[in-house]
Amino acid sequence: MARFKKAGKKETPELNMGSMSDIIFMFLFFFMVITTMREATLKVKLTAPQATEIQKLEKKSLVANIYVGKPLSPNENTLPPGEVSVQLNDQTIKSEELVSDVRDFIGTEKESRDAQDRDKLTFSLKVDKDVQMRYVNTIKQELRKNNALKINYAASKKVEK
Repeated sequence: MARFKKAGKKETPELNMGSMSDIIFMFLFFFMVITTMREATLKVKLTAPQATEIQKLEKKSLVANIYVGKPLSPNENTLPPGEVSVQLNDQTIKSEELVSDVRDFIGTEKESRDAQDRDKLTFSLKVDKDVQMRYVNTIKQELRKNNALKINYAASKKVEK
């Protein structure tokens, strides 16, 4: 039979950390690609109305959001009687400039898209459930005049009791 000798202390080999930085950067790049950032900071309070039938939008990059609700800050621009604020991107708009600002917003959103995506652009109205419809109708009329005919109404799923 053979004899086994115990060698003295064995040193542990050093870890090669060169590939570790590659792996970390690969993870970082992966999360940067799949993460979507919020485009606008909400300046209006939204409680979405409830609906029984809801569909998710397929391509969120082809959606432009218009927010209508109560202002979160008292110094935001509001529509009369001072309880409703309309937000386009990161700006709230004044009541006397509602029509022109919505028209400019539609033009800007269409120009920022490719030619083939302009017809697929959807305008999503995210409206608080307590807002009067006259404000929404004004926005809808301006969308219609500017040939922005794909409109989506944001809602939350109705809970069955």
